[in-house]
Amino acid sequence: MGIPQDMFSQKLVLPSILSADFSRLGDDAACVIDAGAKIIHVDVMDGHFVPNLTIGAPVVASLAPVAHARDAYLDVHLMIDNPDRFLDDFANAGADALSVHIETCPHIQRTLVGIKERGMSAGLVLNPGTSLNAIEEAALFADFVLLMSVNPGFGGQEFIPESLSKLRRARALLSPRVGLQVDGGMAMDTIPAAVAAGARWIVAGSAVYGADDPAAQFRRLQELAQEIA
Repeated sequence: MGIPQDMFSQKLVLPSILSADFSRLGDDAACVIDAGAKIIHVDVMDGHFVPNLTIGAPVVASLAPVAHARDAYLDVHLMIDNPDRFLDDFANAGADALSVHIETCPHIQRTLVGIKERGMSAGLVLNPGTSLNAIEEAALFADFVLLMSVNPGFGGQEFIPESLSKLRRARALLSPRVGLQVDGGMAMDTIPAAVAAGARWIVAGSAVYGADDPAAQFRRLQELAQEIA
């Protein structure tokens, strides 16, 4: 199962609920899905690997029916130490894709295979300061690679310009079947360059949910991404 393979090459904006209203997550997720979002991005942070504490598997379980009833998917990004302990929890909660940081996984091949064995698409994440050399072999076992274009932990940060070169080099390194996602500082002024550099999945949090009309803003960002050659 997981996310269909043909979606990894599509230019998609993934609204991140990190910037949504936590008192009405279901409604905030539904409004962008109804506006055309195919994938919702969910950030899980443990307060150890990154300096913030957010949601866990129970919240994913509450969002899964909202997304799945509308034929949308949940992309769960684990910013946590020892993610292997929680693979079953997020699979059972209804995650469709699960991405883990290479910085936290000493046995990354085993972790990625374990994610796939549980029916989810497997993502491999790199922090801004982590070299692409670290994933040359590991990427063979991933469905997609996520490059952080900010240091993870908080929404609303500014895009790190050097990430564009890293995106171009990542696209050249990866097999065509492996998707390329970018997360951090994505907005109207940064999405075009990121897509031109090879990114296909664009995670946008505050750029969507910080707007007065998140649904309309999502549509604007999605149209912008699809316009880039």
